[in-house]
Amino acid sequence: MSGHSKWHNIQAKKGKADAARGAIFTKIGREIAIAVRDGGANPESNGKLRDVIAKAKANNMPNDNIQRSIKKASGELSNVTYEMVTYEGYAPGGVAIIVDAITDNRNRTASDVRHCFAKNGGNLGTTGSVGFMFDEKGVLVVERTPGSDEDEMMMMALDAGAEDVKVDEDAFEIYTAPNDFSTVRETLEQQGLTFLSAEVDKIPQNTVAVTDEDTILKIQKLLDMLEENDDVQNVYHNADLPEEEEEE
Repeated sequence: MSGHSKWHNIQAKKGKADAARGAIFTKIGREIAIAVRDGGANPESNGKLRDVIAKAKANNMPNDNIQRSIKKASGELSNVTYEMVTYEGYAPGGVAIIVDAITDNRNRTASDVRHCFAKNGGNLGTTGSVGFMFDEKGVLVVERTPGSDEDEMMMMALDAGAEDVKVDEDAFEIYTAPNDFSTVRETLEQQGLTFLSAEVDKIPQNTVAVTDEDTILKIQKLLDMLEENDDVQNVYHNADLPEEEEEE
């Protein structure tokens, strides 16, 4: 995830996402498994599961796949124990990185993540080493269609309980407190909005400008390696990279 714009991040990753749709569905399936384990298989009574389903729909995951994942999580996969693990470290150029993973083998995932950092000139740190540089926020991205009323969208989002709305040329980015994310998302869905992205993210408080081409390349390779790992769910960083580099 880019530090400055969730929408730019979606654009930059779209080609990769289309090419790796199955991998994305598998990762979301793991999130569904944890949500079902922690709160049951009924979305009506499991807010976390509702949030993951919304994320799945924003990623164009077919409803059949979603329902199959819920059924597997509540029955067939009961012998597989997934857990959420977070890793923190630094990329070249002093860029802070947080990696959220869901794994059934902590040792394997830790080894893989450490290898990604080491291979690209980074260093895996200890828990808390960079986490304080990020704020957790709910982020809802809505496509901005021709004729969209900016003021109307802002009022709708703020009335629903959002903290802030950022306007991009092609999208509205709606920010919420983590605890308000579900309520705001559901309220806006009831008012007819659909989302390009809907999840709780870690937003950097400040970004690090990176202009050296070799450093940019190493950072991008590190981010790509992490995101391609099956256990890794999300990668957050505070690098301010040139947009053309992000879209490669």
